[in-house]
Amino acid sequence: MTLFNLKGKRALITGGTHGLGLAMAEGLAIAGAELVITGTTPSKMDDALAYYKSKGYAVSGYLFDVTDEIAAAKTIELIGQELGDIHILVNNAGIIKRELAITMPIADFRQVIDVDLVGPFIMSQLVGKQMIARKEGKIINICSMMSELGRNSVSAYAAAKGGLKMLTRNLATEWAKHNIQVNGIGPGYFATTQTEPIRVDGHPFNDFIINRTPAARWGNPEDLAGTAVFLASKASDFVNGQIIYVDGGILATIGKPSNED
Repeated sequence: MTLFNLKGKRALITGGTHGLGLAMAEGLAIAGAELVITGTTPSKMDDALAYYKSKGYAVSGYLFDVTDEIAAAKTIELIGQELGDIHILVNNAGIIKRELAITMPIADFRQVIDVDLVGPFIMSQLVGKQMIARKEGKIINICSMMSELGRNSVSAYAAAKGGLKMLTRNLATEWAKHNIQVNGIGPGYFATTQTEPIRVDGHPFNDFIINRTPAARWGNPEDLAGTAVFLASKASDFVNGQIIYVDGGILATIGKPSNED
């Protein structure tokens, strides 16, 4: 499967210490990529590196905040000195703050935009310079169904992810001539430690997701791995500026009547 072979490629995954970032990173590692994981919490980094190494994956970890352009630039330079160029960038680090728009503190709104939109721009700009010089690269932005849909209490998150969708398209437009593909993945609702409290039978939100999703289930983190490998590999060399939604079909349907099986 040479189209999907990532041997000899180095993939940097921001927020790759847990959750969906870890699942996508593992998919890239299985395909042969060397992993570079970033995060902000030392204990999570230690646990993640121990997990990756227990699986036999080639991995390194670096602690910094993607919204700090000075720290990010220093770290990318350090990675270049210690490991070499980055071939694949996965902009996965993100946060969400749930608050109605009418009462959301402006500082919280700004923080979400900073982490979920400005951070990916900073990382793409830094790594993009290497890719332009090399005339090759893959950037994968982790968008969201909120890049397309609205929902109560996530105005900042939806604004950031909608912006990330358009950033993806604009970077693809500017950098395609350098043989760089910039695409996005839009996850649906996934079974993670964060969603565990609401993924119980009888919980209103769990019932809503099961009924709203044509696949009638939550996504498993490993469901994202194949899409990440595709967008990181030669198989997607003529795919650019696209957002692939991995959502069990939610965006494909208006939903079903409550009396329909």
